[in-house]
Amino acid sequence: MTRPTESGPDGVRQIADSRVLAALAHPVRRRLLDLLAVDGPATVGLLAERTGQAVGSVSHHLKVLAGADLVEEAPERARDRRERWWRPTAGTPRWRRADFAGDPVGEAVADAAGSLQLERQAALVRGWSAARHDYPGPWREGCAVATETWLRLTPEEARELAGELVAVLARWADRPVPEDGRERESVFAFAHSVPARP
Repeated sequence: MTRPTESGPDGVRQIADSRVLAALAHPVRRRLLDLLAVDGPATVGLLAERTGQAVGSVSHHLKVLAGADLVEEAPERARDRRERWWRPTAGTPRWRRADFAGDPVGEAVADAAGSLQLERQAALVRGWSAARHDYPGPWREGCAVATETWLRLTPEEARELAGELVAVLARWADRPVPEDGRERESVFAFAHSVPARP
């Protein structure tokens, strides 16, 4: 069963269509979306250079993302009719595994998307560990955090905790970046809270 993709007023695009989630659940496409979100609109050539992918491959992946309404053309950036710039569509894509319950294909896609997301998050953290010495001193002292704790919660409390974690990250993501002349780096922040046993 396929459900529509819904955009909300909070800057979140709730994905409930397994075809859209399948388009998102690919490492190259996920990286293209990240680059467009962090660096802004880009051409196929620029994205190929940044990812080390062939131009044809990047073009294919952008067509898949466009077909899923995850990216769109930015015609105002083009200098002529042949030049095509791309940008992400509005809303940060999110999905809930529960939205695909009862649909075997949707469940499989949601599981694959969740695995890809976790691998991507872990890779970005490992990348920081490998590159941290290339950053100036102020970035190496206390700007990255790894924290964990065990909690005893009811399902309702676990949902409340999840909502609070999402809200903290959303508040920072949605704030206007101050125009104060200070240099800012892109910072990747994520959180997980899952039922588990030691």
